Amino acid sequence: MTVAYETWGQLNAERDNAVLVLHALTGDSHVTGPASPEHPSPGWWGSLIGPGQALDTDRWFVLAPNILGGCQGSTGPASPAPDARPWGSRFPRLTTRDQVNAEMAWADALGIQRWALVVGGSAGGMRAVEWAVTAPDRVQRLLLLATTAAASADQIAWCHAQIRAITTHPAWHGGDFDRSGPGPIGGLAVARQIAHITYRSATELDTRFGRADQTGELVSDGGRYAVQSYLDHHGAKLIRRFDAGSYVTLTEAMSSHDVGRDRGGIDAALARVTASTAVAAVDSDRLYLPAEGARLAAAIPTADRLETIHSDHGHDGFLIEVDAVGKLVADLLQC
Repeated sequence: MTVAYETWGQLNAERDNAVLVLHALTGDSHVTGPASPEHPSPGWWGSLIGPGQALDTDRWFVLAPNILGGCQGSTGPASPAPDARPWGSRFPRLTTRDQVNAEMAWADALGIQRWALVVGGSAGGMRAVEWAVTAPDRVQRLLLLATTAAASADQIAWCHAQIRAITTHPAWHGGDFDRSGPGPIGGLAVARQIAHITYRSATELDTRFGRADQTGELVSDGGRYAVQSYLDHHGAKLIRRFDAGSYVTLTEAMSSHDVGRDRGGIDAALARVTASTAVAAVDSDRLYLPAEGARLAAAIPTADRLETIHSDHGHDGFLIEVDAVGKLVADLLQC
């Protein structure tokens, strides 16, 4: 868990300065800070969070927990069960609401009764809106980025293909694969490649790569196109740090997302939100369409309009366009 502030005592003294940052599918709690042996990459929102940044840690106590079911510090399929063996196939199926209920219990344990701001993008945005609907009195401000009120058939379809890439791998063994060996890493790499295509825009991929051969390779001689090499790189990068069982668990949880389930539908659920709310969509996002952001903004009583983040990068624009996100954060925190 990332905690950014001067002292824990200052949080306890003020009580109204805690900010909850919720990461996306394969993100983790390393939201800010340099690379290290434990975290081979710098924090994924480092230029947004820190002294003098939009989320100024001289003013705000920023917490970023690992998601339940993940493999970067929380309990997941790779974690030891009471019999000391990994949970594997015995790990329960989770919903987004389950994950938020766990985060609420964690906040209770820390003594945090209300968040000054809850912010999340993509899968993190799913949990952020679930927080605001489940416990409206605990969320003072809300920022939803490139997300949706309920997973669409299109999003579930993309998730299904990723899950099948893993679960049909010969080394999957129903989720009880040998984690001391490679396991179904080939399937995990393919799942990541499928996902990454949806995270970027067609325009960006064509502009960056076109039909070019990968450097040092010739497609005519059996080599790869540059865009194929790019996807191979991202697949190989993920398998070094992520558990295939967690990927399946978290992807299934994303497909389960429906803030209106057992609440009279989406509009009735969103009507519960009392937090000062900003909703933003990325104009080139082909996974979480701007129309889905517009529905959130229209149904949440405290959100007056949909904000649009311009980016050529597609869905990942919510991570890349930090200046635009920072302005949304700064404006909200002035409320």
